[in-house]
Amino acid sequence: MFAFGDAAPHGNTVGIHLNSPIVGIAATPDGTGYWLVGADGGVFAEGSATFYGSMAGKPLNRPVVGILATPNGKGYWLVGADGGVFDFGGAGFFSDPALPVSGAPIIGIG
Repeated sequence: MFAFGDAAPHGNTVGIHLNSPIVGIAATPDGTGYWLVGADGGVFAEGSATFYGSMAGKPLNRPVVGILATPNGKGYWLVGADGGVFDFGGAGFFSDPALPVSGAPIIGIG
């Protein structure tokens, strides 16, 4: 993890065995922490970020490609390349089955 400008480092995964590469980061609303997510759905809470759960060790159809924090920082969503969404903490999940599906892989969430 490298911090630039006025961004402050709050921790990293150096020295931790990762089962898959880190593919996303989401900041806490107060800017004093963040969550890192691996392609296997593993979540790492750093600084003031609270761990609410992860998909690590659970079967996934496709790798996780991103993470998005709730506006109040009391949860987060993970998204898979196939469009699967996983909610943790206070992150609710709302879906509209009438939405069209493009068939293209999802590459992030934001």
